[in-house]
Amino acid sequence: MTESITDEQRRDAEAIWDYHQMGHELRPVDVAIGLGSHDLGVATFAAELYHAGLFPLLVFSGGNSPTTAARFPRGEAVHYREHAVALGVPDGAILVESEAGNTGQNVTLSRSLLAAHGHRPRSVLLISKPYMERRSFATCRKVWPEAEVVCASEPLKFDDYVRSIGDEKLVVDMLVGDLQRVIEYPRQGFAVEQRVPADVMDAYRRLLEAGFDSRVIR
Repeated sequence: MTESITDEQRRDAEAIWDYHQMGHELRPVDVAIGLGSHDLGVATFAAELYHAGLFPLLVFSGGNSPTTAARFPRGEAVHYREHAVALGVPDGAILVESEAGNTGQNVTLSRSLLAAHGHRPRSVLLISKPYMERRSFATCRKVWPEAEVVCASEPLKFDDYVRSIGDEKLVVDMLVGDLQRVIEYPRQGFAVEQRVPADVMDAYRRLLEAGFDSRVIR
């Protein structure tokens, strides 16, 4: 880990980590959408849930971004598909949407791709990084309000995720940045509003003041 954080900052980060996760009960759905990012664990967990029989069809969505181009040079969705196939998901059960550059596009372009293949699902499982569940839920409810949305991510604790990334400060920066988007995006028309508990807002403000701000929108 490149930088350590204080015990209080870790408690604040864990409060935000817990808030970002929706706590939805997994159930069978018509289709799953794996949201592209730097985290290949999304594809790993998607494969696990496919093998568990939760959905018959899986869309991987995501092009490239400055934070993923080096890791996934052919695009997030393409690399996710390759990883899932290597884990035993049939190629015919996967659709690849390789243009999306943000979460709203992940959902809308995946919906369009599904329709182009004759699929009009009523229920959707969004598979994301653990700290992206709430933002993906709020975004999907805005841009695809007819769909029943369930969110899922790898069942990792905060410390486990930090170890997987290897940079404690960067993880906290990402948690803070995603919470800012949960707060701000409804005002910009990108997502539906989510109630943020007072203790989570207090933790957010303390971490911002402490300089955990490399992923916030300026």
